[in-house]
Amino acid sequence: MHEHLDALEERMQQLQQAMRRAQLARDNDQIKQLRDDLRRTQRAWDALFAQAEDGDGNDTPDQAASSAPTEPQTLLPAREQVHQVLTLLAVPAAPKLISTVHEAFFTGGLAPSRLTSLRRDEERSYRGAPGARPYYLCPALTSDLLSPARGLLTVSTWPLEQRIVGPLSARVHFLTSALNIADAAERLDADTLPLPARQLLARYAQNIPGAQPPIPQSNPAGTPLDLGLLRRAAEDELTLHTESDTISRTQAAARARSQLDDAALMFGGSFQSARRLRSVP
Repeated sequence: MHEHLDALEERMQQLQQAMRRAQLARDNDQIKQLRDDLRRTQRAWDALFAQAEDGDGNDTPDQAASSAPTEPQTLLPAREQVHQVLTLLAVPAAPKLISTVHEAFFTGGLAPSRLTSLRRDEERSYRGAPGARPYYLCPALTSDLLSPARGLLTVSTWPLEQRIVGPLSARVHFLTSALNIADAAERLDADTLPLPARQLLARYAQNIPGAQPPIPQSNPAGTPLDLGLLRRAAEDELTLHTESDTISRTQAAARARSQLDDAALMFGGSFQSARRLRSVP
């Protein structure tokens, strides 16, 4: 709960700063859009704050759950829900994973279908008023063509190297996200860890060699869950791939900085120029 309030407060500060920049640029349309975003975020904060107050009262957990307001599930814009998840994962992610992680660790639902047009909307907003938003949701860039990677979202404020995917990145991102999700789970009460979070961790453990205990132990997800074992297994395999993946992405980032303009660095080069970009050293 408190993490969500902190995130909303940070978001309000970002929106206020963006409004100041838009005011200096005399961009009235952008100011109106940012003011609307700020009002929605404020309403979400009010609702969550009230929910937290109710939780501190004398209601039983069941009563509190039944009386909890449902507004936060719908008031927070999809782009901010995606931003929350990507900040947790810290790696490029597909809409399905973003939706799954959101269900496991955040309030409200986030259907993958809501993300379908998000990237195009973000690029349109950037090209209409570059830099007006504190962050943009961007596609990951492929290391070979510097073009948008299909179905992978990132955050524009990440270093370019973090937004590029190379041949080994899919596995590196899988292992890195496993570690970050395990960290998020440890910050919660293990006894009340939501079932979607347990199921998500169990799926990660099933796909990392050595991440499951030799003698299965029952849990609500129906599969073993040992966060320490999962973390060690993920870290062990990560050491095998990290160096090669980092070199690949660093070289691609250097090439991108020399070949792409600001917009293309965020949203990727056009496919028409991909052949030329690949051929230029």
